[in-house]
Formats: sequence, structure tokens, C-alpha cells
Amino acid sequence: MFTERALRTGLNTRIFGNKIYTFESIDSTNNCAKAVAGCGAAEGTVVIAEEQTAGRGRLGRVWRAAPNENLLFSLVVRPKLGPEAINLFPLYAAVGVAQAVEKMTGLKIECKWPNDLLINRKKFAGILIEGSLKQNNVEYVVLGVGINVNQQKFEGELAGKATSLRIESRREIDRVKLFREILKALEDHYTSVTTSGFQSILPEWLSRTKMINKTISVSHQGTVFSGVVKGLSNEGGLVLQSNGSVKTLYAGDVTVVGT
Repeated sequence: MFTERALRTGLNTRIFGNKIYTFESIDSTNNCAKAVAGCGAAEGTVVIAEEQTAGRGRLGRVWRAAPNENLLFSLVVRPKLGPEAINLFPLYAAVGVAQAVEKMTGLKIECKWPNDLLINRKKFAGILIEGSLKQNNVEYVVLGVGINVNQQKFEGELAGKATSLRIESRREIDRVKLFREILKALEDHYTSVTTSGFQSILPEWLSRTKMINKTISVSHQGTVFSGVVKGLSNEGGLVLQSNGSVKTLYAGDVTVVGT
């Protein structure tokens, strides 16, 4: 089981990870992180678990991960930003995770809007952003990160669609070291995005996506939009050219046509 001491030993951050709550099993690290954030937990607080019994993804989906083999954690941040920034946090988190994974494994990481990370078109990580607003400003944001690290079998609906770092790199990955690398990358970018904006993150995210100029379909609240991806808006929306007009979408379930 993870321990706070082991996770913090060698952690090269100033704020992120100064307090780490560790669990062998928990319903959801995001649920716990929101609870402690609501009680005043300091920025940089982390909740991490070996197993989630009710892990969540976007759009109410279940996040399934074998215990003791993966990374499942949530990070509390308190940016002094307006509510429009919430849509950009998945992109920021994706870049930080991608850079850390690339550094440790040498694998090429692909970003899929709005919150997935892929290797060879298969998903190995997802990000769940939840926040609280107070007087039209962000009170806190919880960045939930789920990464398939050393899991080697995926069954049911995940078969053929999911992968892990161990499968792709053909070696076991040190989860504690990876955790430290991710926190460091997230903190390095956090300073930039909260002081100078997210413009430095968007090119980094775009350099890792294969969605540009691809035809996609997006399902959102019962409506399906189809069109060609033209890029990202400054607010993190997906810019879609459809039937001679341009739409900007901020949520949805994306399928790349032909894959």
C-alpha cells in the first residue's frame, strides 16, 4: 500500500503533495478530495488509493481499475480564476500527465479531447475535473487522474479499447516514481497557467492530438453533432466545422469517424 512518507520522499515540488491522504480502498478519490477541499484543505492536497469501489469517469461512467496495479489520485488546487477556466483544466492536466509519462517510459502519448490519454489509439488514462464556485470565482478544483500503469488484463467492454503503460512498454513501471513525476509536471505548469493564462498549454496539447482535420461525431445531451475538427478555442472548446458553419463544443462524447 502507498504511504505518505514513501510518496513524498524525493518529491521535488513546493506545494503539490505537501499533504497526502492514502487509502487502501475508497469509493472515489474525487469524492474524498472534494470533501476535504470543502473543509478547507490546502492547495496541493492529494488523495490517493490502491482501489476505488465507485470510481467515476466523465458523463457518469464507471472507472474500472484493478487494485494495487495503477495510479488513482485526486489533487486539490485553488486557482484565483473565473469559472470559464474550468474547461481548460482537463487540457492542462492532460499535458502534465503526458509529459511525465513520456519522460519515464519514452512512449508517445496522444491527447483526445476533452480528457483522455491514448497510446496507439487505446486509452490508458483519463482525467475528471470537478470544482466549486463561490461568488462567481473558482473556490477549488479537484483534478482526478486515473492511469492504467501495471494492469495487464482488460475484460468486457474494455477489451481491445484499453491498455496500460506496462503493456505498451513491456516492463513494470515504478508507480511511486511516476506519481512524483506527474505532480512535478503539474506543478510546473500550474504556476504558468494561473499567472499567464493557458495559452502555453494549448500548443502542447495540440502537438499530441490526432483529431485536427478529422471527421468526428460528438454526442451531447441527446444530440449528435458531426463535423471536421478545426482546433481548440481559447476557452478549451472543440472547434467543429459542420454543414458550412462553425460550432464550439465544451462537452460531449467524441468518436473519430473511421476508427
